[in-house]
Amino acid sequence: MRSYDMMILGPSTWDENIDYTGQVVRDVGGAVTFCTPAARAAGARVFAAVKIAPEDRDILSRIPGDPEDAALLPSARTTLMRNEYFTADRERRNSSCPAQSDPITPEEVPPVPCKLYHLAGLLYGDFPNALLESLHAKGLLSADAQGFLRHNEGGKMVFHDWADKGKYLPYLDFLKTDAAEAEILTGLSDRRAAAKQLYDWGAKEILISHNSEMLVYDGRDFYTCPVKARNLSGRTGRGDTTFGAYLAMRVTGAGIPEALRYATACVSLKMETPGIFRGTRADVEAYIREFYL
Repeated sequence: MRSYDMMILGPSTWDENIDYTGQVVRDVGGAVTFCTPAARAAGARVFAAVKIAPEDRDILSRIPGDPEDAALLPSARTTLMRNEYFTADRERRNSSCPAQSDPITPEEVPPVPCKLYHLAGLLYGDFPNALLESLHAKGLLSADAQGFLRHNEGGKMVFHDWADKGKYLPYLDFLKTDAAEAEILTGLSDRRAAAKQLYDWGAKEILISHNSEMLVYDGRDFYTCPVKARNLSGRTGRGDTTFGAYLAMRVTGAGIPEALRYATACVSLKMETPGIFRGTRADVEAYIREFYL
């Protein structure tokens, strides 16, 4: 049986993205869809556990990699997302969800050896508490806060604080939020103050994404790296690409500064082209030499 550095679990989606000019693009989306190729490009051995309806299994072929390194976790429906962006930088958007996939249960997790499990969620309900408890007992655990804050209320996307954060933040070896999600969790608009609060509540390493920079806090030091994308045509999937690359670097032995620089360069390069990251580690390293050294 193959062993892996990390398993990325979550729902893939059918996305309808409408930019500020009214142009409509339909594509496969979801945090697992963006995280996985970025992590694989960084050199990690990645297993993708994807929650979708069996009739949509073609989605798996849209995630680059060996088919043996992925599994379809069956759902009655595939999540459908609609994102309407109001500005060119895609920082302001309205999201709706006509359909949500079923939760991932502990019994569904593929029995393959791995060091780290990443919960690449989209909506509250994707991951029941029992799954966090089960995976925490198996290895390192990571999560995107989005999957615990964003609720689907009759198709409308509404953010609420995570009621169980006091119990489950200490389970997380890595936590990713964006600036708005960090404020929802902590009530603090200052990103450094929010990261410190999340650490004090138990999360061990926190990455907060922002359109200007990525920030990491490990309880001792703050690390930042500027985003240097030359255009934002591929803004969708920014945080997921960043965190996929970051986790891959960390789980394969990189220190925080190296991992953060690599991940920020990776997402800067990715944002210049719509869709998932399709480059290589060599591409990212060339980008680092050009823009970060």
